[in-house]
Amino acid sequence: MTRLLPGVIAMAAIVVASNILVQFLFGQWLTWGAFTYPLAFLVTDVMNRVYGASAARKVVFAGFVTGVICSFIGTQIMGEFGPLVTLRIALGSGIAFLTAQLLDVAIFDRLREGRWWRAPVVSTLIGSSIDTAIFFTIAFSGALIFLEPANDVSWAGEVLPLLGTGPMAPLWVSLAVADWMVKLALALLALVPFRILVTKLSPNPA
Repeated sequence: MTRLLPGVIAMAAIVVASNILVQFLFGQWLTWGAFTYPLAFLVTDVMNRVYGASAARKVVFAGFVTGVICSFIGTQIMGEFGPLVTLRIALGSGIAFLTAQLLDVAIFDRLREGRWWRAPVVSTLIGSSIDTAIFFTIAFSGALIFLEPANDVSWAGEVLPLLGTGPMAPLWVSLAVADWMVKLALALLALVPFRILVTKLSPNPA
């Protein structure tokens, strides 16, 4: 367990930081949390490469538990428009995180024998896409209003040009697309620290 502690601490720190930074806007379509949360995939992939899929799953579950605690605390803090974390956001966040991260672990493990960059790139791109789709759909789609009828998310359904310039789409779709684009960009940039960390932690090169 001691060898997993750095991964557990890093994952917990990323989850806590993301839950805090998601409260602050970065431009029109993003929050600062969009830049920290994708690092969770980096932690998962490094742990998977160095210690194996089983160890990576343990780190994922540690992150999930941390996220649940953060969501619970958020539901108790009242902001200008109600609780900082609504039931739909809590459900979307938890389900998206667990599904995407475990999928990332499974895909990475299946591709681990390929070229060093293939497993982290493919697993992170697919995991990030699933994460974005699940979270924003559960949290903001008008079709799922039954999950929390008292939570008015009509603002997210306002139809606007996609990212301000594209075809007409609900606002939450623009938020999802912007978030997804950041995740894809960071997935590629994360190859550098991934290579460095794996080389430093493992006696065998990635």
